[in-house]
Amino acid sequence: MPSTDTPTGSLSLAVPAPSPAPERRLVVERLPLLAEADLLDSPAGWGAAATPVGAFRLETVRPERDLELLTGWMNDPEVAAYWDLAGPPGVTAAHLRAQLDGDGHSTPCIGLLDGTPMSYWEMYRADLDPLSQYYAAQPHDTGLHLLIGDGTNRGRGLGATLLRAVADLVLDNQPRCTRVIAEPDISNTPSVSAFLTAGFRYAAETELPEKRAALMFRERALRNLL
Repeated sequence: MPSTDTPTGSLSLAVPAPSPAPERRLVVERLPLLAEADLLDSPAGWGAAATPVGAFRLETVRPERDLELLTGWMNDPEVAAYWDLAGPPGVTAAHLRAQLDGDGHSTPCIGLLDGTPMSYWEMYRADLDPLSQYYAAQPHDTGLHLLIGDGTNRGRGLGATLLRAVADLVLDNQPRCTRVIAEPDISNTPSVSAFLTAGFRYAAETELPEKRAALMFRERALRNLL
């Protein structure tokens, strides 16, 4: 998704998030409205997760407040390599608007560590997303993408810590979700490593429109074992 201590060798973390191109399209492309498509209630209501590095929580993106910050992150070369959203504010704004005005299966969030905005997340119902065409989706599968915006927070394992915390927030707050899904670029070794460290299980490689992805799961039934 991206980004992570991961999302690239330095964990641009720009955890693999899809490029606006196919990869990004996997997340923002509109699908027919379905009953129960209110995907994740609101991540902002999940509360804070206590982690070894501080209290972490999610807030839904508000473009009028967050656009400048996110545009700066998207123009970081390490982030741009995986998100492909470098450019003027309008590029990032269009990407956000596609989700905020879309069918509700994808929610863009800002991650705050001890109150400081430091990461961007996309939480999405993978079973309602075009990604479901590429794997055996189960009802309420929830996917995530992560991008750590500040370079000083990359390359020190923070991505894995936050990925585990957010995956657990999903499972704690979404009782019908049995697994959290990730599909980092298989060539993004730092990202794949971060997901593995966070308790995700590698399942398979799959060819998505513009990347060869490592399909990974963090399963409710195994969460206390990994």
